[in-house]
Amino acid sequence: MSKTAIVTGGSRGIGRAVCIRLAKDGYNIVFNYNSNEEQANITLEEIEKQGVQARAFRLNIKESENCAELVKQTADTFGTVDVLVNNAGITRDGLLMRMKDEDFADVIDTNLSGAFYMLRAVSKYMMKQRHGSIINMSSIVGVNGNAGQVNYAASKAGIIGMTKSAARELAARNIRVNAVAPGMIETDMTAVLPENVREQMLAQIPLKEIGKPEDIANTVAFFASEDSRYITGQVLLVDGGMS
Repeated sequence: MSKTAIVTGGSRGIGRAVCIRLAKDGYNIVFNYNSNEEQANITLEEIEKQGVQARAFRLNIKESENCAELVKQTADTFGTVDVLVNNAGITRDGLLMRMKDEDFADVIDTNLSGAFYMLRAVSKYMMKQRHGSIINMSSIVGVNGNAGQVNYAASKAGIIGMTKSAARELAARNIRVNAVAPGMIETDMTAVLPENVREQMLAQIPLKEIGKPEDIANTVAFFASEDSRYITGQVLLVDGGMS
């Protein structure tokens, strides 16, 4: 029987790299995207080049009903949900004293609540199957904090707590829950940083290079596979030694 993975925020950056990497491992891929249909279509083409099936849904995971429907559509189409990668995330950076209520709420709603809605929806299917792997995307910022990112840090630290708690709840049904915490990675988010900021961050990385989306995708693939069958509740920082 074929395997299926759901990847949230799969149209670009780390999400796209994860979709392609899991497709290479033989997973049919279902992913959502928020707005950019052109980029989503590029991801679909890259997935299908790997000889597997792919589906893309335009929906916002801030709404719990959307998450439940995404999981249901996946199960109805492919008959199984083997892997969930909670990757979708946004930033609304700003200094603490000036941060607007909506900038805090939007980040929490997408990065943390959205991940919870997906986790809750998919766990019902995985518990019936008695197997599954859930990989939540945290961040080095959720471990170390970062000035100007109180909202983002709170959401990504919350992901770590949720990962550890869910791992304890779901282990009896052979469902593993782990988190990946990227450091500085070449994505649309980091591409807009001023050059002096990039240089400052690069100086903090012992390996002296910014990571690639594929570095994160390879780690996700490890957690999705049987190679990590005895690992659950863990947070793996992929940051070139930055932490």
